[in-house]
Amino acid sequence: MAIYEITNNEQNMRFELKLEGQVAFLEYRYKKGNLALMHTEVPAVLEGKGLGSALAKYAFQFAKQNNLPVLVYCPFVSSFLKRHPEYEQQVVNS
Repeated sequence: MAIYEITNNEQNMRFELKLEGQVAFLEYRYKKGNLALMHTEVPAVLEGKGLGSALAKYAFQFAKQNNLPVLVYCPFVSSFLKRHPEYEQQVVNS
């Protein structure tokens, strides 16, 4: 899997990955001391490159470093968790 540079755009509350002039992102919110993962979007021209998974992994690492339990509202992140159960222990029910 390729290594991508992901940034935390705190102003827009999303983790961003810029590639080929496009931006893929995972939108988040803070909710009662939790990191709520809301929505993942990858431009069609960048699909199939693992960007969504890279964003999800980054979000879980960010949450762990900041001691934030994770709430999952994003359907993509839900399916990511089925493939990567090692992140399940960070998830709490809303």
